[in-house]
Amino acid sequence: MALFEYKAYDSNGSIIQSEVTAETLESAKDKLLIEKLIVVNISEKIAKDPFNLGLSQKLSLDELEFITSELSLLLRSGVKIDKSLHILSKGKSNTPSGKLLMALSQSVKRGESLSEAFSRHPDFDNLYVNLVRIGEASGELSKVFAGLARDLIFRKELKSKIIQSLTYPSVILVVCILAILFVFNFIVPQMGGLFDGNDNLPIYTQFLLNASRWMQAYQWFLIGGIVTFIVGIKIALQKGLIDEQFDELLIKLPLFKSAVHQIERIRFNTSMSLMLDAGVQLDTAIELAAGTVKNKFLRNGLLSAKSKVKRGVSLTEALSASPIYPDFFISLLEVGEESGQLTPVFEEIANRSRNDFGSWTSKVTSLLEPLMILLMGGIVGSVVVVMLLSIMSVNDGF
Repeated sequence: MALFEYKAYDSNGSIIQSEVTAETLESAKDKLLIEKLIVVNISEKIAKDPFNLGLSQKLSLDELEFITSELSLLLRSGVKIDKSLHILSKGKSNTPSGKLLMALSQSVKRGESLSEAFSRHPDFDNLYVNLVRIGEASGELSKVFAGLARDLIFRKELKSKIIQSLTYPSVILVVCILAILFVFNFIVPQMGGLFDGNDNLPIYTQFLLNASRWMQAYQWFLIGGIVTFIVGIKIALQKGLIDEQFDELLIKLPLFKSAVHQIERIRFNTSMSLMLDAGVQLDTAIELAAGTVKNKFLRNGLLSAKSKVKRGVSLTEALSASPIYPDFFISLLEVGEESGQLTPVFEEIANRSRNDFGSWTSKVTSLLEPLMILLMGGIVGSVVVVMLLSIMSVNDGF
């Protein structure tokens, strides 16, 4: 099967730019003719370079949240789903999200269910697809999309907080590295001329001069090695070669352990609240919600809790083995399980965890800022002190 890009007019005279899969160009035209589209031009889509890592067509969280929120609004206003998708696609023409919406609209017009259409696109995960399927069965699609939109808004906020907490320390680190490179490439070599012909230099002066010469000779190899290492780690993570080792390391590092547990707790409990509110069975809800957890070690623990619940073990006992649930949250779950009100309990745990993560972010940011400044000041200041001591020792020799 090949992928063809086309430009056509529909029965309303609106222009459509999208893609269609077919074995040949003629069969692609026949498909579009059946859909009552007047083709303006059509051509086979050229496959992208697999090594072009930076031009992904995957939808961003902003685009996904926009689509979900607008679908909820349109459905609540009484607009049919195929018409809703068509309206949204016209406002996003010539964009990846516009093409996706048009493809979804055409799938629904051909008689496919919305959940089936979503399931064929990697932008929508299992949780999303299953909730849409439940919404279709219950007739509560608008409510389901509203809940998914709230979840996507939270994901955006979470991503923003993580980036915000890392931005300033990263800037300080970059400035620190640039300052070190400047000192060893320009300042030390300039002052090094003062010591030419002096064979009795103090050991700290000799060390500084040797460090400067080494930096000038091998700095590009050092930078290249660091960049290669980072890119290699990124590619290995993308291909799943070191996922387990990396996930295990994250939950063992003192600084990151608490943050990982909080983030995964937020993801799992938010998903559980959505699933239970939609009427999903408890064991199925655990399985689907565990799929939103990124850390493999924590995800496997939650999946084992699903197996326990299926065997008749209480939810509180099953989840108590997971490190993302401290004793206090286990107590909340126990109360919710006894009262039969688990949905608000999961929502409460998610909200408390959001507040905890916000506090953790503030603390870590306030701690890292002075540490990075002290590191930069310590390195640059040490070089200055060594150079002054060296100059003084040379003057004393005279």
